[in-house]
Amino acid sequence: MTLDSILSPGRTHCGTSVTSKKRLLEQLAQFLSEDDSRFNPDQLFNDLLARERLGSTGIGHGVAIPHCRSEQCTEITGILLKLTEAIDFEAIDDQPVDLVFALIVPAEAHDEHIKVLAALATAFNNESFRQALRSSQDDSTLYQRAIQNQ
Repeated sequence: MTLDSILSPGRTHCGTSVTSKKRLLEQLAQFLSEDDSRFNPDQLFNDLLARERLGSTGIGHGVAIPHCRSEQCTEITGILLKLTEAIDFEAIDDQPVDLVFALIVPAEAHDEHIKVLAALATAFNNESFRQALRSSQDDSTLYQRAIQNQ
């Protein structure tokens, strides 16, 4: 799996401003539905929120990987956000989150879901990768650094 196979420039947002985890999940659903009309923002928000209620997807180092399976999804889809201000995400290290990679997978894609999550976690555990993303100043740079530095 490479990030450019699941991420697009239209689903890469640098400088997103939200005030809470719930607002972040709403914004993710909105961005995805604007980029791909197959996604209903309300249903996608509910899917993401239901998964988040099982336990935080904040993996540490200021990173969260909210994810869910969705009946609306026909192919693995990612969205990357760099937040203007870090927010509380109940991450495993109790650090606020400023980098978010949301992953939406088809409802039946169990094995692929786990493999992609593992690959994302590995990429985001790399300090230089996180720093490259954090130093991005615009959507285009954020996208290029994400797909080149993973």
